[in-house]
Amino acid sequence: MQEIVVPGEAEIEIRNSRFIGYLCKVTSRADAQAVLADIRARHPGARHVCWVLLAGGESGMNDDGEPAGTAARPIYLVLQHHALANVLAVVVRYFGGVRLGAGGLVRAYTQATVAALAQARLEAVRAQSTLRLRCPFALEDGLRRYCARAGGDVLAADYGEAVVLSVRVAADEVPRYRQDLPDAFAGAVEFVDSP
Repeated sequence: MQEIVVPGEAEIEIRNSRFIGYLCKVTSRADAQAVLADIRARHPGARHVCWVLLAGGESGMNDDGEPAGTAARPIYLVLQHHALANVLAVVVRYFGGVRLGAGGLVRAYTQATVAALAQARLEAVRAQSTLRLRCPFALEDGLRRYCARAGGDVLAADYGEAVVLSVRVAADEVPRYRQDLPDAFAGAVEFVDSP
């Protein structure tokens, strides 16, 4: 899987119609709606604003009035072919007065998405794991700082007899955590039902 690191934008013209493609990283439908609202505001005269969102369980697509399967589906196929995740792809169309037919629309939306993708910068997504780390209350701040320096994201903290932090880390970093944490905290940090 890959994610967008630097957004892409490109414009193509086909038989007097302008197609402007945008690709950006988003992590939720709410993020995507904000980006869509901004794009719509920048293109008030556009005939169609077609989009595809790939963000886990919040994915979706919209042909925005184009014939079914001629806009969002070709955009989706480009994203799928490049194994993109957490991405919003938008293609804005200004109608040029010449009908393109279903095949022409499919090619146009595909080309606009590919052109925007060529301007974007991608990065491979690292597999993630969640570690649950138990420590005494007095070590919580130190453990949080350690995780931040090591590239971990604290997702949650549970307080009981001790603190249990749920920390998301790159899967390939788990062995390093398992090796370094006992020494860094003199054995006071324990792994709780973690990989």
